[in-house]
Amino acid sequence: MKTIAKLGLTTLVVTAVLFSCKKADATAEEKADYATTDSTAVLSSTAISSSAAVEKKDSKQKFIRTADIKFKVKNVVRSTYAIENATQKFGGFVTYTNLQSTIQEQIKTKISQDSTLETTKYTVENNITIRVPNTQLDTIIKTIAKQIDFLDFRIIKADDVSLKLLSNQLSQKRSANTEKRVEKAIDEKGKKINDIMEAENSLANQKEANDNRTIDNLSLQDQINFSTITLQLYQNETIRNETMASEKDSAAYKPNLGIQIIDALKSGWYILQAILIFFINLWPFILISIGGFFLYKKLKKQQ
Repeated sequence: MKTIAKLGLTTLVVTAVLFSCKKADATAEEKADYATTDSTAVLSSTAISSSAAVEKKDSKQKFIRTADIKFKVKNVVRSTYAIENATQKFGGFVTYTNLQSTIQEQIKTKISQDSTLETTKYTVENNITIRVPNTQLDTIIKTIAKQIDFLDFRIIKADDVSLKLLSNQLSQKRSANTEKRVEKAIDEKGKKINDIMEAENSLANQKEANDNRTIDNLSLQDQINFSTITLQLYQNETIRNETMASEKDSAAYKPNLGIQIIDALKSGWYILQAILIFFINLWPFILISIGGFFLYKKLKKQQ
């Protein structure tokens, strides 16, 4: 009896172990299937994020970072609003947006005597340019990634302009020193008008060059502080069906036969009147022709 009880207990334990193994295998297979199915979505969502040329604290390097991304979305209009809101949220601004629909094909099908079905196939796309704080570039790109259905390409650039900034600063210092020397020469030694004018022109050129470098530095600093992102959004071709009233044929607007007959009699009478008036206007020529005819007959009899 004890042997039978031990055997039954052993069988129950083995069965439980086998069931647990099968359940674990099934769970692993489900996870693998999910990972395979969702791999495209994960690729689209994570592939555009980047930490390229992130400036470290107290770094002397200065980068101008730009991004150019093209991708497909479920709905261009909704994605456009989401991107614009995210841009504003992270302290950026939109500098360009061109949202448009392009009709690929338009078909009109008459479905009843007074109704027509208009089928329009069109595509929607939008080109957007946004500028965001350099520190928020990666954050805004990851936010934009949530809108991606399929990623065409992603290009991120980081141009080091540290030397360019340094060159402009050194050039400004040299120009400032030159300005001081020229101003001092004008005040102390400038006596002849020609010498003064030449020195003044040289000073003006130096100031202009200094101003140009200042503007160049401000432009570079602005591009460093605010990264530029260019986005190209598009969606699958959309089909729109609309039922509208049919345009009537010109024959539908023609009057009935009786009215046409009456109009024809009126037109004929007007034509007859016009012919009669025409001949009445020619009465002098008709009178002369009749007189000439009788004169011709009389002369012929005399001969």
